[in-house]
Amino acid sequence: MLLVFDVGNTNIVLGVYQGKKLLIDWRLTTNFQRSADEFGIIVIELFEKANINYHEVEAVIVSSVVPNIMYSLEHSIRKYFKLEPIVVGPGVKTGINIKTDNPKEVGADRIVNAVAAHELYRKPLIIIDFGTATTFCAVGENSDYYGGAIVPGIRIAAEALFERAAKLPRIELVKPHNMICKNTVQSMQAGIIYGYVGQVDYIVNKMKAEMKKYDESKPFVVATGGLANLIATESVMIDEVNSFLTLEGLRVIYEKNK
Repeated sequence: MLLVFDVGNTNIVLGVYQGKKLLIDWRLTTNFQRSADEFGIIVIELFEKANINYHEVEAVIVSSVVPNIMYSLEHSIRKYFKLEPIVVGPGVKTGINIKTDNPKEVGADRIVNAVAAHELYRKPLIIIDFGTATTFCAVGENSDYYGGAIVPGIRIAAEALFERAAKLPRIELVKPHNMICKNTVQSMQAGIIYGYVGQVDYIVNKMKAEMKKYDESKPFVVATGGLANLIATESVMIDEVNSFLTLEGLRVIYEKNK
């Protein structure tokens, strides 16, 4: 079995693969204060509750955009699984040709998503990852990573309104039925969610036009991340939602490096 970790600023998503099949996935809060032992105990408890023998894990691969958490996590993997984790970064084979000014700046999560999407779709791509930040990535049919855009995530936008406007409340991110709303909460929900849909569609439309410069026509738009479905139901640009894109990318990268 293969254990994969996608470490984000808000959540850590774990998955267990048997071959190409994802057996189970879990989501933990990213906590900078957890020790290696706390990580180990939590993960082993998850295995036990799912009736999966953690001793059968043969390899571990990690993608992280949170450097401060990596010492404890890597030490935990070595201590509790007796394995040396593969950490996505320089020196790890991905099959992606990074065409940006400084390839080392590109987040591991963006590369992992590109690997998975290229493996699955084999066509020009725009990948949107709705995480703490929302990232937009342009990937060519021949696995060239051209770059993209980064915007504040939808939860950040909602929290900013609550924190910076004295009389506005913290809201739940659910879609109201109307754009012209009759109360403050629904007005905020409409503005944030439908405004975000507009932002997504505008950015994707601009990226599609620019990808013609690279002879990449009609890119397929795939979305992933916790809030992808919320936005995709209103977006006219998103072709498909794949909630497990990052985990799948980690599996593919492991296959290339094992």
